[in-house]
Amino acid sequence: MKLDLKLYRGYVNDQELIVFGHVFKSWAPDKYEVDRRGYRHAKSVIKMFTISPIQNIEVTLNFKDLEVTTKTLDDGYFRFAIPFNQYLDSGWHSYTVSCKVGDIGIIEQGELLKPFKSKLGIISDIDDTFLMSHTNNLFKKLYVILTKNINNRTVFDDVVPHYQALSKAGREEGTFNSFFYVSSSEWNLYEFILQFARMHRLPKAIIKLKDIKTGIGDFLFTGRGGHDHKYHKIKDIVSFYPQLEYVLLGDDSQQDPFLYERICKMFPENIKAVYIRQTAKRQKEKVKATLANMEDLKVATCYFKDSTKAIGHSRKIGIV
Repeated sequence: MKLDLKLYRGYVNDQELIVFGHVFKSWAPDKYEVDRRGYRHAKSVIKMFTISPIQNIEVTLNFKDLEVTTKTLDDGYFRFAIPFNQYLDSGWHSYTVSCKVGDIGIIEQGELLKPFKSKLGIISDIDDTFLMSHTNNLFKKLYVILTKNINNRTVFDDVVPHYQALSKAGREEGTFNSFFYVSSSEWNLYEFILQFARMHRLPKAIIKLKDIKTGIGDFLFTGRGGHDHKYHKIKDIVSFYPQLEYVLLGDDSQQDPFLYERICKMFPENIKAVYIRQTAKRQKEKVKATLANMEDLKVATCYFKDSTKAIGHSRKIGIV
């Protein structure tokens, strides 16, 4: 049996450290190249969704003088949520996780973020917010995923300057505001998202995705189903760093406006601004009403088609 271990970017505050990942019987989804062409690309994508996680396997985290062991859940997922109050410089830090099945052992290195002291945190959706995905059309979305490799996928115009400005807003050279990408895409697509963001020079971010899929039937409904997990992940981020004000970025193709409204109601002092990308020819009346309700809560909102409008709005309210 082969053994593979996939780690995701973790994060830490002054009291707690969070690290998470998956263990697989064979290759993790990131082992399948995302820049292949033609049928080889489609084959790689399908293999990303036909993986075999291992349940109830011991995994051990090592960070500084900390060593902690836990076990994987039924879907191979593990998560360390550990009390941690040691002094730690702001920025990115390395950690390792190891596991062993019989005579087969593996160790991988990941990274976690201790945010720089700042006033602003940014939480963004991915599909149809900065990555063109055609979420409203299931068949077109699947066609794009299967036929367009990472080099042929596109980012919306002026998204990168907007996100880079938000990352640097009010910061000294060499420091940055913390970014979080929260999406209904599954963990299977983590490496694709990571490479896409790096390729287009989007800010380095903590990435939070949906439960991993393990079969071709699941692939056919990638990104579909309930979106309540996004609400809980965003709520966890805001609760983990309650001293920050947040900018939320999403689109109107699914549930972002309504999830963000719930967050605004839950954290009335923490949400500075909400940005919603318009994905159809006309703005949606229900979305406009929802944004108006957020404005009543003293949250600045912007419903935009082009990111130049969003950039202008950010300048107007003084966050870039």
